[in-house]
Amino acid sequence: MFSETRRFQSPTGADLAYHHRASGPAAAGILLICHGLAEHSGRYRAFADKMADTGFHVYAHDHRGHGETRAPDAVPGRFAERDGLRKVIDDVCAMRDMAAAAHPGLPVILFGHSMGGLIALNTAVDRPDDFQALTIWNSNFHPGPAGRLAQAVLLAERALKGSDVPSTILPMATFRAWGRSMPEKRTEADWLSNDPAEVDAYLTDPLCGFDASVSLWLDLFEMTYRGPTLVDRLRKDMPIYLVGGENDPATNGGREITWLARHLKTHGLRRVTSRIWPKTRHETLNDSVRNEATAEFAAWAREAAELRTE
Repeated sequence: MFSETRRFQSPTGADLAYHHRASGPAAAGILLICHGLAEHSGRYRAFADKMADTGFHVYAHDHRGHGETRAPDAVPGRFAERDGLRKVIDDVCAMRDMAAAAHPGLPVILFGHSMGGLIALNTAVDRPDDFQALTIWNSNFHPGPAGRLAQAVLLAERALKGSDVPSTILPMATFRAWGRSMPEKRTEADWLSNDPAEVDAYLTDPLCGFDASVSLWLDLFEMTYRGPTLVDRLRKDMPIYLVGGENDPATNGGREITWLARHLKTHGLRRVTSRIWPKTRHETLNDSVRNEATAEFAAWAREAAELRTE
C-alpha cells in the first residue's frame, strides 16, 4: 500500500524512502513521481490510488534533502555537498530501473510537479530512451532576468555565509511574496491551493515547509536553465503533457507552462499537450479541479502508454 514507507539503496549512496501503489495484473504501465520543493512523496497518495485504479503501478520517492530519504551528503534542505543535480537525477534513474525490473516490459511515464518537473525534464533529456512519456505540472523553466538576478544573489549569499545554510533572500522573493499576493491573505501558503484544508495540511505536515539551502536553490536554477537547452535529445514522438494553474504565481499565472509548450514544439516535439486549469493555483492535484485534472491525465497516460506498440 502507498502509505507504507519502503527503502531503496541508490548507487549515489542515498537511502531513498519511497511509496508504491500496485495496479492490477493488466496494468498499462508504470508512473514514476517526482515531488516538489519542501514537500515529500507521501502527499501523492490520493493521486497514486487513482492512477493505480486506472492501470498504473505507481512509485514515488523522497528526493535528497527531503522527507524520509537519508544520505551522508544530503542534510535536510540540500541535495548534496557537491554535484547535487547529477545525484538527484541518478536517484530518479535508479528508481526507474528498480520499477522497470519489477514490471518488465511495461512503459514508464515520468511525472514531475514544480521542482519535480525540473528534475523530470533534466532526467528525461539525459535518459530519453528510458521513458515512454513525460509530464510536467506547475514548473517554471522560464524565469527570465529575475532568475539570473536570483542566481547572482545566491552566489553572493554563498560567498558571505556558505552554501549549506538556508537562503535568506530567495524565500522572501518566492514563497512569501507569492503568499502575500493571494487575496485572502490567510496564511503564507495560500498560493498553493484554493482549498484551505489542503493549505492547512501542508502547514501542519512536519516534513513540509522547510527552508532550502543556498546550494539547493543553486541546483534548482541550474536545472531550470539546463533542461530547455537539451530538449533536442528527446524523441520527437515522445508524448509530453504539461499542466499549469491560471492563478499560480510560481508559473506567472501558467504563462511559463505555455512558454515551455511552445519551446518544445519549436524544437520539433510533435506530441505536446498543455492544459492551464482556470482559477487554480500551484498544486493542481490539491486544488478544486483535482478530480477532473487526474481523470484527464489518466486518459492521456493510457493513450501514451499504448503508443509503444506503434
